[in-house]
Amino acid sequence: MGLTAESLACRRGNHLLFTELSFNLGSGDLLVLRGANGAGKTSLLRLLAGLIRPVAGRVLWNGTAITQDPEAYFRQLHYLGHLDGLKPAFTARENLYYSAQLRGTTATLSALNHFGLAALADTPIRLLSAGQRRRIALARLLASPAPLWLLDEPSAALDHGGAQLLEQTVTDHCHNGGIAVIASHDSVLHPLAKVLEINSQHRNAA
Repeated sequence: MGLTAESLACRRGNHLLFTELSFNLGSGDLLVLRGANGAGKTSLLRLLAGLIRPVAGRVLWNGTAITQDPEAYFRQLHYLGHLDGLKPAFTARENLYYSAQLRGTTATLSALNHFGLAALADTPIRLLSAGQRRRIALARLLASPAPLWLLDEPSAALDHGGAQLLEQTVTDHCHNGGIAVIASHDSVLHPLAKVLEINSQHRNAA
């Protein structure tokens, strides 16, 4: 299992965010994206998720360009952006159940328990705090498992306990052979993490 970026270039409007950006990740790898606001961290994650196309270069999953079979690739990943992507009128349980059903799993309750949300299972999302909503969004990673996690500032709105739980969850995912790419201003999530500084110059994470 592997995720490869080959000589990626990305443009936003008239601004070239980065060019000749390459890396190769295998089972168990965690890549942390660094860079100033506007450097292109979110854009890179969206490129890796297949949501936008690069100006140049390509993204490969297991040696095959993700553009060859996008639907099959989408089933292999979780993308969590700045928005939680939850339905406000649904309960926490219903949001996770919907996500789990899309991947044919039934791990809703255990995912809620993992993130300390069992007591809020039947509470509508609109009544929850920003930190609680973020935990529920993260619980989808476990409710509907996928080998590749693409996470954009996943610790946003989390308290210290929530951030520690996230770090352990990511570490466990990688120890179990998963791959994670995370844009984060926080400290590196575990000692084995690779770090990619994004700017307009060529940077590699081999």
